[in-house]
Amino acid sequence: MAINDKAYSPKQFSFLVAEQDDWGTINADSGGSSTNWVAVDVDSVGSPSLNLNQVLEPRNGSRVLQATDFFQDKLNKVIEVSVSGTATTEVLDLLLGNITQGDTVPYLITSVGAVQNLTNATEDQTANQILSIAYKSPASGHAIGLKDCLCTAISFNGDAGTEGGRIKFSATFKTGSLPVMNQADIAIDTAISSNNYYMSSWDADDRIIAGHSNVLVNSFTLNVENDVVFAGLTSTGFESASRVGEVSATADFNVKYDANTDFFFVFFHDQAAGASKGATLMATDATPSDGEFEFLFANSVLTNVAFSEGDMMGLDLSVKAVGAGAGSSTKLFEIAC
Repeated sequence: MAINDKAYSPKQFSFLVAEQDDWGTINADSGGSSTNWVAVDVDSVGSPSLNLNQVLEPRNGSRVLQATDFFQDKLNKVIEVSVSGTATTEVLDLLLGNITQGDTVPYLITSVGAVQNLTNATEDQTANQILSIAYKSPASGHAIGLKDCLCTAISFNGDAGTEGGRIKFSATFKTGSLPVMNQADIAIDTAISSNNYYMSSWDADDRIIAGHSNVLVNSFTLNVENDVVFAGLTSTGFESASRVGEVSATADFNVKYDANTDFFFVFFHDQAAGASKGATLMATDATPSDGEFEFLFANSVLTNVAFSEGDMMGLDLSVKAVGAGAGSSTKLFEIAC
């Protein structure tokens, strides 16, 4: 075979996400409002972890791995995918709706934290969404398609000194179904949009950490985790997925150290067992709503307070959302976009 003279730039590859209608069937090439392929504004495409099971140990009779010794299994595995990029509305609606199993803004999980089971999906579903993911290659007919995907972790971050405080995100997905290799070409229904979110939109009195307002935030990171366990191995992969582990929301902040924040060490040290320290909110008003990137922990506890030395003395603060009781409908966290 002669050497091919064609080369591709990494920037020609695309990462696409779509809400999938039917369990076991990757999203169609193009469809209605619930099946659009959305392009994600990624920093880099990366590569999926196919997690194939391989046995590479020599068997009795030779010190060398023989071809007959090699074993590979492609069924009993979970594929993991990670992506990071700029937070835009179309993408966040898909990811936040998936990880919370919600369908309206703000996306939330309550203190009940009920187990979420999924063995199938329905057309135009409004809850228990599943996702299709495609690594779109510029080489025709060579995309990698992933079906029955679930977002297991999502992180948001912003820094006032980087890109004007523009909100960025990273997300992790898992699927227990076999990938579609050499996926046919996919049409992008929703191109990368320019609707950006910024830390600068948050009002001072609605920048609250553990019940204390008017903190000056230099940077933040918000983490939500809601993992998936797969079961029921078949010829096409696993047939059942459940979210049964802890669902958690945590946030880390770097804030200015001044007369408004110097008491956080005392707050941290003297927290009462079994009690919330107060709400944590980053928003334009008291209620996260559609069209703004805002988040709220109705109840939270401090998990770390430390000096942060720089040109100006700061504090590193960490909080975790806590429930209001195992049977309570109080929101554990909510995120708007």
